[in-house]
Amino acid sequence: MSANQLFAASYYSERLADAKAIYLTAEEFRVKADGIADDTAALQGAIDQVQDRRNQGILFIPSGRYRLTKTVYIWPGIRLIGYGATRPVFVLGANTPGFQQSPTYMLFFAGGRPRSGSNGTPPDASPGTFYSAISNIDIEMQEGNPGAVGVRAHYAQHCFLAHMDFHIGSALAGIHDGGNVAEDVHFYGGQYGIWTRKPSPGWQFSIIDATFEGQREAAIREHEAGLTLIRPQFKNVPTAIAIDEGYSDELWIKDARMEDIIGPAIIISNEKSARTEINAENVICRGVPTFALYRESGKREAAPAPSYEVKIFSHGLHYDDIGADATIQDVYDTAALSGTAPSPKSDILGLPPMKQWVNVRTLGASGDGIADDTDAIKKAIVEHSTIYFPSGQYRVSDTITLRQDTVLIGLHPSVTRIVLADSTPAFQGVGSPKPLLETPTGGTNIVSGIGLYTNGINPRAVAAKWGGARDSMMEDVRFLGGHGTIDPNATAEESGKVWRQIYNDNHSGDSNPKRRWDGQYPSLWITGGGTFVDIWTPSTFAQAGLYISNTATGGRVYQLSSEHHVRNEVTLDHASNWEIYALQTEEERGEGGFALPVDIRDSSNITFANLHMYRVVGAYQPFPHAVSVTNSSNIRFRNLHCYSDSKVSFDSAVYDQTHGFEIRQRELAWLTMSGHAPQTIEKKPSSVVAENVKMDKVAGGFFNISGGTVDHAGNIYFVDAHWQTIYRWLVATKQLSKVRDNPLDPVNLFFDKAGNLIVISYSGNGTVYSFKPDAPNDEITLLAPVPTAERPGMTAVLPVDYWRNENDFLDSISQNKPFQYVSPDGTTFFPVAADFVNGELYYGSKLDDPLRAFGLAPATPDHPFYVSDENGEKTYSAKVGVNGELSNLKLFAERGGESVAEDEKGNVYIAAGQIIVYDPKGNLIDTIEVPERPSQLLFGGKDGKTLFILARSSLYAIQTKFRRR
Repeated sequence: MSANQLFAASYYSERLADAKAIYLTAEEFRVKADGIADDTAALQGAIDQVQDRRNQGILFIPSGRYRLTKTVYIWPGIRLIGYGATRPVFVLGANTPGFQQSPTYMLFFAGGRPRSGSNGTPPDASPGTFYSAISNIDIEMQEGNPGAVGVRAHYAQHCFLAHMDFHIGSALAGIHDGGNVAEDVHFYGGQYGIWTRKPSPGWQFSIIDATFEGQREAAIREHEAGLTLIRPQFKNVPTAIAIDEGYSDELWIKDARMEDIIGPAIIISNEKSARTEINAENVICRGVPTFALYRESGKREAAPAPSYEVKIFSHGLHYDDIGADATIQDVYDTAALSGTAPSPKSDILGLPPMKQWVNVRTLGASGDGIADDTDAIKKAIVEHSTIYFPSGQYRVSDTITLRQDTVLIGLHPSVTRIVLADSTPAFQGVGSPKPLLETPTGGTNIVSGIGLYTNGINPRAVAAKWGGARDSMMEDVRFLGGHGTIDPNATAEESGKVWRQIYNDNHSGDSNPKRRWDGQYPSLWITGGGTFVDIWTPSTFAQAGLYISNTATGGRVYQLSSEHHVRNEVTLDHASNWEIYALQTEEERGEGGFALPVDIRDSSNITFANLHMYRVVGAYQPFPHAVSVTNSSNIRFRNLHCYSDSKVSFDSAVYDQTHGFEIRQRELAWLTMSGHAPQTIEKKPSSVVAENVKMDKVAGGFFNISGGTVDHAGNIYFVDAHWQTIYRWLVATKQLSKVRDNPLDPVNLFFDKAGNLIVISYSGNGTVYSFKPDAPNDEITLLAPVPTAERPGMTAVLPVDYWRNENDFLDSISQNKPFQYVSPDGTTFFPVAADFVNGELYYGSKLDDPLRAFGLAPATPDHPFYVSDENGEKTYSAKVGVNGELSNLKLFAERGGESVAEDEKGNVYIAAGQIIVYDPKGNLIDTIEVPERPSQLLFGGKDGKTLFILARSSLYAIQTKFRRR
């Protein structure tokens, strides 16, 4: 569609009956819908009424032009859906007061009603904002509104924008801070079509079947968005995608079309970092003289011809196969084109014409959650091909089996549900799986906008058993159970209580012990193929959220969130020919400590692109790997992001179980697993390890050790925080002993010059205490924080690693700390921020720097201090001030991890999967392999030449050529 076509076809051309929905009609809300009168208050009042009556639900908006003069707030769980012969349009009139400042929003997805004391400003949508959406409504911004933005969309799962045109004109952008899914969206004009960053939960942002035309600066400006672009089209713009300076992204582009792009089509920043993961396949270009520009180096990938195909473009950390060396690489595989390549066909299936839809309520279903609707639904399936489910809970007592062409349509999967009551007889006992919903082999079924809920006491239940053909589809489906499962009839306050009841008091099970976690078959079990888009499957009761088995039919998965399972999030077993894009997994503290996110067995020809795997900040249970691959071939990973702001991220990203080989690098752009055994790479003699020595495992059996320090004699002290135990390894006797096991939550240790051991504790607010290592167990001295002061001649002790979520590492760690703890002998001090002293929580955990760090180290003004950005995978040198502040930070190495240590020659050792060693100039000189992932590095021993390696469950040691600094 060109820019002069103002109105797209209406996706919902007729009014749908839904007794629980609200309709924006003139009779009830005095709306004019003429594009002239101000309809802001009427629209806001209707949205408020949805929340007041139902907490979450649907506001239907009929055809018309609705002029807005102020920001309209959309509360969580509310969907605005347009209908009628023409698509409704929200209009921002010319020169509307207030929209000259940037950014000012027409529509703002909020995280709730305004809090008390907030001056009436609603909180932004957040990782806890679910189900909100706009569909089949256009946005029009007229002249004189340079700061205007159509939609702020900073929300989380099952939120989307769909079937929308954004006529931005001279305004700022169509979408700012987007997230989850945007589908069938089209942008005309504006400084940007989309201006976005990392979505609020950190997941990917998938944009499917979008077009961009006529933007003044870039079609998309972004950073850290996990941007997943499927079949995008860019025309007549300076740049298609610009990544902000200093930032990375996991950018995946598939089946794109680019035309008349005068500047570089893609601008890549942070090009030397492993956090920059860029991949594109099948991009057709015409009039695109520069395909990619690397911002820092100025390197360009030029057009090979006026019209050309980019078969593959890739930039980032590459593994050609399991066991191969990893390097930052570029791939630019192109071919000249002589003709016009057709646009790729969308695999997002359109719904049948609305005249074919039959309302299941008119066929006898009650949807009240009490009456048994099984017979009514089965009869509807026999008699009709397309069945519409208005808001309601449709309780069934037997499998709902679809015919070959049955289509089920709802418009809100949290308020429109097909449910099993707990203890439904047909789903009890030990036996073969019994689906709640089942599609036939080879079916062309569509299931859209419906929640499927098997509850917790139905052990034979499978929520959906899918045998469909490649041209079948499941879209906008929520597998209920666990997080985000809210009673659609409850108030906001009541919903919060229900949410909290998913756990017992210690988060080890459901609040009802009869509802057993990991007590049902998988939620979504695919034995066929098809397209699966915008799926959320977090039921802790299920064996897995997604299970694909015994099928070569193949299919595509777009933006599926599988979370909170006990054993597996996703399993592929004897599966072939799948493309899985923007898969996100998350392991919660209570249920997910031992969960393997992705298990691939006996499978082939699988692509994962923009795969995000995350363990929550409160996690404490270490786990070895995020992906396990067994007896499988041609498994392709393009952009793999494996992370945790806890101290127990996965030890390795990918484990080849067939050959017993692991990749510990957590960020990579390219890995193809052929299935062959890894090649043996000959190692060069070490430049830092002593000759003819081997690494010794000196102690083992720990839960998760870190926080260590070394005394004046070279003995090592360290913490196993889970067991609240401080250990000591004596180098003279080679013996391990417990120093203290008081229930005082030790985390990190350091010594002052008099031999006092200072302990940083997780307990309370700002707890720091000290004792002599051989003093009686009850002798403890509490240290109190004092205001920061210059302490010349004293030694500061600082974290050597930091975790920052918002790319603010340099600014954050260079800030002066307002408090200090001074050691008993007055020689050493420990600077801290206010959050440590106050005991502030981040999602229920203390994430302040000295507690999150894997270790501390002494820092003096006369020598550079090395510090690692764990999330950014970089290490910096810094100058230390007399009050312990860090300044003049300079990039030292494009590697970062859990720990940093330095020897007397100035060589720097970085714990980043293995031990990576750099000379003082930042040149890579060695890699020391460790049997387990190293967490902390400390030089000790009698001569200071023993490198102790704390590695989760074990303590290792190896003799080096050089002593500690």
